[in-house]
Amino acid sequence: MLTDFIALIFPNTCAACGKSLHKNEQSICTYCAYHLPKTNFHLDSNNPVAKIFWGRIPIYSAASYYGFNKGGKVQHLIHQLKYKGQKHVGITVGKLYGHELSYCDDFNTVNTVIPVPLHPKKQKKRGYNQSDCFAEGLAQSMNAEADLKVLYRAVESDSQTKKSRFSRWQNVESVFQLQNTETLAGKHVLLVDDVITTGATLEACAQTLLQVPDIKVSIVAIAYAGNH
Repeated sequence: MLTDFIALIFPNTCAACGKSLHKNEQSICTYCAYHLPKTNFHLDSNNPVAKIFWGRIPIYSAASYYGFNKGGKVQHLIHQLKYKGQKHVGITVGKLYGHELSYCDDFNTVNTVIPVPLHPKKQKKRGYNQSDCFAEGLAQSMNAEADLKVLYRAVESDSQTKKSRFSRWQNVESVFQLQNTETLAGKHVLLVDDVITTGATLEACAQTLLQVPDIKVSIVAIAYAGNH
């Protein structure tokens, strides 16, 4: 009764459309779960996310769950996760996507899920890293381990939002480092972020991870923003 009363005053709403959630819905309403713009990139090894890294870095596979349109529901979903403290959104999306990836040959051998790290100062200010939440959800569905510590950001870099592709790459080059690398040797690692635009940050993280012997690196994000 108390839960129902609280829900009347502070209704649980869908992070994508803002409508009230029904009793058994979590973070995303059933309608949005079926109608958000899924890319199905994980089913095509020549997808636009994978092509970002061609000729740049030897990624095993790459994909994103949704397509990103400015002002659309996916942007609203990510905004709730990133700036409104709704960490459960990242976990829910991670579980949903992880379930699909676990049936895909390119991703079903993943052992470890690693989020793109925030600098400690930025994480302290925000209170959490949104990519950690996504990584935890993915790991749960994929029967893998989420390692939130092995990759860290040693240098605080500027915001990427209004930079060109080359400037973004310059901005993140050499800012990521590893600890306890022996835990990653021989593993298939899934590197994850919230949104892929140019891929510069993910490329820099992957370059660092690829220093580990016999490692295989794949990449996924919640959304692909293309030329946005």
